[in-house]
Amino acid sequence: MARLGIHSFVWTGGTTQEGLEMAMDRSAAAGFQAIELAYLRPEKFDLDALARRAQALDLGITVTMGLPVSADVSSTDRDKVAAGEALLANAVAAVRDIGGVRLGGILYSAHTKYNALPSAEGRRNSAEVIARTAEKAKAAGVEIVLEVVNRFETNLLNTTAQGLEYLQMVGRDDVRLHLDTFHMNIEEANPAAAIRLAGDRLGYFHIGESNRGYLGDGVINFDLQFDALLDIGYARDITFESFSGAVVDEGLSLACAIWRDTWTDSVPLAAHAKSFIDLKQAEAARRRVTNARP
Repeated sequence: MARLGIHSFVWTGGTTQEGLEMAMDRSAAAGFQAIELAYLRPEKFDLDALARRAQALDLGITVTMGLPVSADVSSTDRDKVAAGEALLANAVAAVRDIGGVRLGGILYSAHTKYNALPSAEGRRNSAEVIARTAEKAKAAGVEIVLEVVNRFETNLLNTTAQGLEYLQMVGRDDVRLHLDTFHMNIEEANPAAAIRLAGDRLGYFHIGESNRGYLGDGVINFDLQFDALLDIGYARDITFESFSGAVVDEGLSLACAIWRDTWTDSVPLAAHAKSFIDLKQAEAARRRVTNARP
C-alpha cells in the first residue's frame, strides 16, 4: 500500500526552522504518513532536530529541488555543470542527514523556461552527472527520482517516454522517474498509459490538480490514473502537492507561475486532499475486484 504524503509548501514557505517543524506537526495531525521538503541547506537549518521531529511523528521524508540556471548540469558550460554536481552532492548529504529516503525533482537541468532545444552535449553532461550523483546517493542510502515536468519548467524531460530514454543514458537501475498528475495533464496524450509505460521505473508520484488547487476542482481524471497505479503494482509514496501565494514566497510563485490563489487556508485543503486520495484509492481497489469477477 502506498504511503500518503503532503508537500510542506501546503503549510509553510519553508524559510524557517519553526515553519518546517510546524509543517511536520500539521502533516501528522492531518493523517499523512510522509512529508516532502524543499532542499534544506545545512547552514540554515538544524537537520538533526528536523530528523528527530520526523521520527517522533513517524513521518517519512522526501526532499525535492530544481537546479538554478547557474548550476545547470545540462549546460555545455563546464563551470555550471560542476556547480550543479556539487549542489546535488550537498543535497544528497542533506537528505541523508535529515533521515530522508529520496531526493527528487528537476535534478537533471535548471528549473526554468528554456529558449532553445537541449543539445546532445548537454544531455550527455546531465546523464553523466546524474549517474555519479546516484552512486553517491546509493552510498548514503538515498534514492534518486527524476521529476518529469512540463515544457515551461525544463526542455529535457517533459514526457514519460523521454524520461525512460534518459534513464537508459544514465545506465543505472537505481534511478527512477518521478511523475506528477499536474505535469502529465499538460504533456501526456494519455496520462494513465504513461504510468503504465513507466512501470517499475516509477519511483515517486505527485498528486496535484490541473489548477494547482483542490483535488476534483480541475479537469484531471484521477480514476484512470489510480487504476493505472494499481495495474503496475505501485506501492511507493504518493504525495499531494498544491501551491498558493498565501503560503509560499515570491520566488516559488514566480518559478511555478502562481499568479492567482486557488486557496488560502491550508487546513481544509489538506483534509480534503487526504479524504479525496483515500477515496480514489479505495474506489480503484473496488473496481479491480469487480472487474476480476467472472
